[in-house]
Amino acid sequence: MSGESSATAGCVLAVIALGSNLGDREATLERAVVALDGLPESSIQAVSSWHGSVALTLDGPDPEKPAYLNGVALLQTGLDPAALLSSLRRIELEHGRERDERWGDRTLDLDIITYGELLIMTPDLTVPHPRAHERDFVLVPWLEVQPDAELPGHGRVAELARVLREGGVS
Repeated sequence: MSGESSATAGCVLAVIALGSNLGDREATLERAVVALDGLPESSIQAVSSWHGSVALTLDGPDPEKPAYLNGVALLQTGLDPAALLSSLRRIELEHGRERDERWGDRTLDLDIITYGELLIMTPDLTVPHPRAHERDFVLVPWLEVQPDAELPGHGRVAELARVLREGGVS
């Protein structure tokens, strides 16, 4: 996307999941991609198409809630994981995100799924995302932009998606 990428050899490829179930979902997701591409030392390498999904709540899928549009972006970035997380939260806020309710409806949700091959477990950030292997709305769009992807600690994304399609957790 960015013609003048400031990404350098010191960068890593981060997989970012995007989701929205309030407002003009597609426009919000498109603006979020532009914001991601504009981050310092970062450039978008690929963006999946948008995929619809049922809202997930603490009690499980809820078809009564507004449906989500979800996708995945591959972001080449020189930002460290904490700076990237901070930037994602800022972009969410700029798009009307409110953090009133865990797993509540949201205008924009941005999650770091992977950050290179790093395994991170801090109070603020766990990478790879701890539930990515259970989420077809992450795995399917990810496969679209990176067919040979692997989720560290869980294996090939294609295999994880196949298991979900055959009746695993979604």
